[in-house]
Amino acid sequence: MFIQTEETPNPATLKFLPGRSVMASGTASFADAEEARRSPLAERLFEIDGVTGVFLGSDFISVSKDAGREWFLLKPAVLGAIMEHFVAGQPVILEGDEAVAEAGEDSEIVQQIKELLDTRVRPAVAQDGGDILFHGFDKGVVYLHMQGACSGCPSSTATLKMGIENMLRHYVPEVVEVRAVN
Repeated sequence: MFIQTEETPNPATLKFLPGRSVMASGTASFADAEEARRSPLAERLFEIDGVTGVFLGSDFISVSKDAGREWFLLKPAVLGAIMEHFVAGQPVILEGDEAVAEAGEDSEIVQQIKELLDTRVRPAVAQDGGDILFHGFDKGVVYLHMQGACSGCPSSTATLKMGIENMLRHYVPEVVEVRAVN
C-alpha cells in the first residue's frame, strides 16, 4: 500500500492520501482521543504522541500535530498507523455511528448558500485537507465552521473573508458577512 502525503496551508496539519476511500459519505472530525472512540482509525492515530487532531474526508486523512513536534519525526508513525489500519481491514467508523443528515426545510436563501458551499467552496477546501460546515444564516450573517487542516490555519480568516464572503455576497445579495464558529 502506497500512501501519499501533501502539505496543507496549515503547517500543523498534513494530508494523507491512502489511495482508497476513507469515508463513504460525509466527513468526521476528532479533536481528541475521547471523541475518536467511534473511529478505530482516529483512535489509533491519537495513540501517537503529538497528534492533536484527526479529520477524515472522502479519500484523505488530515492529521494535526502540536507545535512542539516536527513532521519528520511524526510522519513515519502516522503512515505506519494508517497502513496497519487499512491492511487489517478494520472499519474507519464503527457501524451505527455514521453522521445522519438533518432533514428540514431550508429557506431559498439558505439553499442557495449551501449549494454554493457544496459546489464551489468544499471541493477547494478539501484539496487543502479540510472541510467547511454551514452552521446558520441570521440577519445577513453566514456562520461557518472550518474543520481539518482549515481549523486553526493561519490563512483561514483570509479564506473566509476574502474568498467565501466575497463569493457569497456576489451570488446572494442578502449575505452581508461570513463569520467562523468554533
